[in-house]
Amino acid sequence: MTSPSPALLDELAAVNEQLAHAAPSDILTWTFDRWGSDVAFACSFEDVALLHMIHERAPGTEVIFLDTGGHFPETLDFLARVEHEWRLNVTRTQPGPVAAAWPCGTERCCELRKVEPLGRAVHGKAAWITAVKRVDAPTRAHMKIVHFDDKFGLVKVNPLATWSDDDVAYYLRAHDLPEHPLWAQGYASIGCAPVTIKPLRAGDRRSGRWAGAEKEECGLHEV
Repeated sequence: MTSPSPALLDELAAVNEQLAHAAPSDILTWTFDRWGSDVAFACSFEDVALLHMIHERAPGTEVIFLDTGGHFPETLDFLARVEHEWRLNVTRTQPGPVAAAWPCGTERCCELRKVEPLGRAVHGKAAWITAVKRVDAPTRAHMKIVHFDDKFGLVKVNPLATWSDDDVAYYLRAHDLPEHPLWAQGYASIGCAPVTIKPLRAGDRRSGRWAGAEKEECGLHEV
């Protein structure tokens, strides 16, 4: 899917209103009822709450992990563990050759190590699912539940948009799910190792992301 029809845009606008206060489970039910297996979930493995919900409903769903070449070893180990234990259908992307000149933390790193590889990975899909929440950053405060993603040319679904960090934590505890090992060390929002530190401000999970840079988004989720 590349260019949305007016009918699809109208449908998505209506569904976005209908699901404005829906539980993530209901949003996922709509997603899989509407798009079947033609859906991918882009997962950073920072937490597994939404991954667990998807796995319960559609265990064969393609899970896309953007391997930037800069992840913490703990992230890669955690991914391998969950992938094995849950028998996930994981696709690991790789940056193209141009990215070699732009290591993590440089101007075009996210464009070449995240945005471009994700575009390749979701090409031809009808929809993709993300775990972004409105509370994550001011740039995400107005994130829709469902909309057409012009950047990648397919439907984007954000089942956790209305959730708080406490909602995610409660879900993890209630289902006895594993947590990213760096959480226990005080990290709160985990990206690539060269640009991720522990939070600089109490209560601001993402204040340790892109340390030293005037940046809040990698380019995947601007609205």
